[in-house]
Amino acid sequence: MNFSLSAVLEFLATGITGLSGWQVFFYTLAVTHITIASVTIYLHRHQAHRALELHAIPSHFFRFWLWLTTGQVTKEWAAIHRKHHAKCDTEEDPHSPVTRGIKKVFWQGAELYRAESKNLETMDKYGHGTPTDWIERNLYTKYSWQGVVALLAINIALFGVIGVSVWAVQMMWIPITAAGIINGIGHYWGYRNYDCADAATNIIPFGILIGGEELHNNHHTFATSAKLSSKWYEIDIGWLYIRILETLGLAKVKKLAPAPKFAHGKLEADFDTLQSVIANRYDVMAKYGKSLKHAWKEELEHLKDKAQLESRFLKSSRKLLQREPGKLEAPQQEQLSELFQHSKALETMHNMRVELGVIWERSHFTRDQLLHKLQDWCNRAEDSGIKSLQDFSLRLRSYA
Repeated sequence: MNFSLSAVLEFLATGITGLSGWQVFFYTLAVTHITIASVTIYLHRHQAHRALELHAIPSHFFRFWLWLTTGQVTKEWAAIHRKHHAKCDTEEDPHSPVTRGIKKVFWQGAELYRAESKNLETMDKYGHGTPTDWIERNLYTKYSWQGVVALLAINIALFGVIGVSVWAVQMMWIPITAAGIINGIGHYWGYRNYDCADAATNIIPFGILIGGEELHNNHHTFATSAKLSSKWYEIDIGWLYIRILETLGLAKVKKLAPAPKFAHGKLEADFDTLQSVIANRYDVMAKYGKSLKHAWKEELEHLKDKAQLESRFLKSSRKLLQREPGKLEAPQQEQLSELFQHSKALETMHNMRVELGVIWERSHFTRDQLLHKLQDWCNRAEDSGIKSLQDFSLRLRSYA
C-alpha cells in the first residue's frame, strides 16, 4: 500500500518522463514554437494567402498539431483572416484596434475571433479553398475541442501535475501572441517600412518568437508574399523554415514581394520605367520618405534660426511630412501649411509626393499620359534645385 501511494505521488510529481522543472520549461518553449510555426506557415501563408504549396506530409502534420494544441479550424481561421485584409481597420474588420480599441483587441482578441467564427456569411464568402476531406469533416472540425482535452491528458501523463501548467501556457499562447499582440499591437504600435493603406506596423525587426508575424507592416503591404522580412536586418524565422521545407521537396514558394531592378545610367523614363514604378510603388514611396528626411535635415537649421519655430512644432511637423498626404486631417494640413510658409523646399517635396501618387492612381489616364506625367515629374524634380529631390529623380529614372 505504501509502495503504491509513493508511486502515485511520484507520478503526480514528475509524470512518466521524470523531467526537471527546467527541462519542462524548455519543452514548453519548443512545443509552443511548433504551434507558432504551424500557424504562420500552414494557416497564414499557405491556407489564407496561398503564398506557398505544402506537401501532404507537413500539411497533415500542421493540421493535426493545431487540432491538438489549439483547436483551430482551418476554414474559420483562413476566412476570418481574409476578411481582416479585405476590411482592414474598418468597422467590418473582425479585430481592428483602430475601430474597437487596443484594450478590447489585446485582451479579448480570442473572443472576437470566436464571435466572427459564428458568422456564416464570413465563412461562406472567405472560407473557400480550405480542406474538406474526410478527416477534416469527421475529426478536426466536428470535434475541434477534443484535441485540446486529449493534450491535457497527455501533458499530465508526461509531467504529472505540472503538466496542467504546460497545457495552460499552450492554451494561452495563440490568443496572446496572435489575437492580442499581432492583431492588436501590430495595428497600434511599431515602425513602418511602407505606407500601406491600413495601420499595420512592424512590432520589432526580429520575427522569432511569433514566427515572423512581428513584421506585420511588411505583410500587409505584400499580403501574398511567403516571406515577411524585407530589410537586410529583419529576421523572419518562418521563412527559414519554409526554405528548409522547400529544400527537402516538401514545399514550393509561389509568391514573393516584387524586388525592384535598376538600369543604372538610364537618362530617360520610358514605358519600362513606368511599369516598374507602378509595380514597385511601395519601394518608390519608401525611398521618397528617405529623401524627405534628407531634405528635412537640410532645412532644419534654417527653420530653427530664421523661423524660430518651437521644437515641439518642428518635431510633430517632421512626423506629418512622413504621413501619406491623403490621410492627413484638416488640423494637420493646416500645421503643414504653416511650416511651408517658412520652407518652400519642403512644400515642393510634399506637393510632388502627391503628384507622384497620381501615377498609380491611374484610372482616368492612358498609358501615354502616365508616361508623360512621369517624365514631366522627373524634369521638374531635377530643375527644382533641391538636392534630395534631384537625387531621388535620378534613381526613379533607373527603375527597369
